[in-house]
Order: sequence, then structure tokens, then C-alpha cells
Amino acid sequence: MKIGTALTDNATKALLLGSGELGKELTISLQRYGVEVIAVDRYQDAPAHQVAHRSHVIDMTDTEAVKKLIALERPNFIIPEIEAIATQALADIEAEGQCTVVPNARAIQLTMNREGIRTLVAEQLKIPTSKYSFAQSFEELQAAVENGIGYPCFIKPTMSSSGKGQSMVKSSGQLKQAWEYAKTSGRVDTGKVIVEARIDFDFEITLLTVRALNENGEVQTYFCDPIGHIQESGDYRESWQPQVMSAVSLKLSQDIAFKVTNEIGGLGLFGVELFIKGDYVWFSEVSPRPHDTGMVTMVTQSQNEFELHARAILGLPVNTGLQAPGASAVILGGINAKGVVYEGLDQALAVPDSQVRLFGKPEAFLKRRMGVALATAESVLEARNKAVKAASLVVVKQVV
Repeated sequence: MKIGTALTDNATKALLLGSGELGKELTISLQRYGVEVIAVDRYQDAPAHQVAHRSHVIDMTDTEAVKKLIALERPNFIIPEIEAIATQALADIEAEGQCTVVPNARAIQLTMNREGIRTLVAEQLKIPTSKYSFAQSFEELQAAVENGIGYPCFIKPTMSSSGKGQSMVKSSGQLKQAWEYAKTSGRVDTGKVIVEARIDFDFEITLLTVRALNENGEVQTYFCDPIGHIQESGDYRESWQPQVMSAVSLKLSQDIAFKVTNEIGGLGLFGVELFIKGDYVWFSEVSPRPHDTGMVTMVTQSQNEFELHARAILGLPVNTGLQAPGASAVILGGINAKGVVYEGLDQALAVPDSQVRLFGKPEAFLKRRMGVALATAESVLEARNKAVKAASLVVVKQVV
């Protein structure tokens, strides 16, 4: 792999579609290898905009707008970071051989829509998942729940992330509200929602899975140690690495992650989400890019998930080894305000072996991730306690 010099005629260019906190860290990793990075998002001054060589603001669901921007920038790589993207534009561009879509256009089309990936995994690959059904109307949703899915269940948009539009429904009286929320709060209204039965699991993990070239130039699959996490309303609040699990369930998890990512293809890092109960494993979701729960790897691994993604994309060697147990805890906005200030950072960083990343988002919302606290320790439990304490000490305030 030859890499050019950024901001020259021979630059190797990567265009990020989505410029949040994950895109910001990926931008930094790519730039360490001299890659010229162009960050794109739907709003100005997104986190990755602040560190990229150039930035653009467009409607990324607009096929023509995406194609026009790609024609202008002529990147070597297109790296999607969010779900709300005009996937047909990427498929057309890939078919024309203009550049490499990471990991490939089919992967983006499959994983950006829960219907595509769930159908592939459950029906084609025959991998265990929760009971599920898709509904195009409230009547279809009601019938699916009453005729097999049952209560409690989860109603989700087919295209969303970070818990947007997701509800847990415990009784028929909550179904209509959940339907309306899923239809109006997803990234894009695809006309369908998915309803999933609740699985009785012990814990859930993210298994970061990397498809990269080995020393012989062949595609090889590598696994990071499993990451445990806590979610609230579908959005992560804490993560830790490693998650203790049985040898049997770990092997099953790796087998499932291999089958799914091998079917998807391409190079890069994938966040494979799985439910674990004893030695049983169910597939939940997969993201063809760094995962929010994987931010913990910024302190646990010598090559964090962003470094691994960048290296895999560029055809460079990877190392998924764990250095120390660690944890992450989210710093939420807590208020709705623009241009906020942060207090307590000095106290947070006084927590032993802790670090803080503030994302620089221009506007805070009550449940918006504004930063993350990270910590290492001799045990996961100690690391979790440190991370939670550090996060609690950072306070987001409105300027008065």
C-alpha cells in the first residue's frame, strides 16, 4: 500500500460520511499515516469537522448530493460512520470503480437497515436471533406481537442508532405509542418497523472483529477481547473490557462474528453485538465500523478500535491484543443548550489512571453523549468504578 502526502496532488484521501465522536478518533488515526481526511455531516462543526483537513455539510440521504460531493473530492476511500446515508449512491460509485467503499457498498446497504442484516443472518446464515417480524402498518405490528412475538418486546425503526426510536413494550396499551415513536424518531422512515421478542440473557457483548491483510497479503479475521456494556433505552452508558464469559460461549461468539463478517466481506473493523446466556449465544446487530462501546479500547489496547480500522483499511498489520482491563462511562449533556461549558474536569482527572475525552459537540441535549471517561485498573470492577466516578465529576453547564 502506497500512501501519498496530504494536501498534495498525490494525496491518499478518505471521505467520512458522518463526523461524530467516532469519526473524530478515526480521522486522527488516519492522519497519523498521512491520509488526507474530508469529514462530512448534516450539521456544521461536528466533532470530526474540527480535526479533518476539510469539511462539508450536506444531506447525506440525498443521492445526488452525495454523488456530487464525491465527484468534487475524488477520494480513494469512502468510510460511512452513520446509518442515514444514500446507500444507492455508494453502490453506483463502487460499481463505476471510482473508489473503495469501506467495507463495501453491499455491507452498508445490509447493515444500515435492520431488515437486510436480520434476514441475512437469521434466514440465510441460520444464526440464532431473537424472534422478530417486520411491520408496515400498526395493524401488522399488532398482529405480529399477538400471534407469536408476545410481551415484553422491542419496537425499533429499521434504520436508526443509539436507541433513537426504540421502545420496550410491556402491554398492548403501549403498542400504539411505540409504533408512532419508531416511525417518527429513526434516522430515516423506511416505511417499516421491526419488532423483536425479548431474550432472557445474562449479559450482552460487543465483539470487535477485524478483517485485515496478514503478512502474506491474505484476508484474515482477528478478534479483540469481548466488551461488556450497559445500555439504557438502546444507548450505551458503560462498557468494559474484557467481559468474563465461558470458553464455549466465547468460541460460539467468534464463530458467529466470523460467519457474519465473512459474508459481508471487505476490510475493516466490525462491531458485532451478541446476547449471552451461559453457553448460548444469539446475534443482535453488526456495525461495519468502530462501535461506541469500543471507545474503551482507547485505554485497554495498544491499537484501539480506530487504529485497527485505519490499519485494516490501508492494508497495514494489526494487533488486537489487550494491555490492561479498563472501562468507559458516558458523560451526558444533562441540559438542552448550545455552546456549553464543562466543569469538574480537574477533579475527574484526579481519579487515578483515568482519562477524559470531550467530543466538542456544538449543542448539548439531555441524553446526548458529550464525552466519555476512561479508566484502567487491575480488575474490571475497579476500572468501572473509576470510570463512573470520573464521568460523574464532569458537569455540563449552560453559559449565563
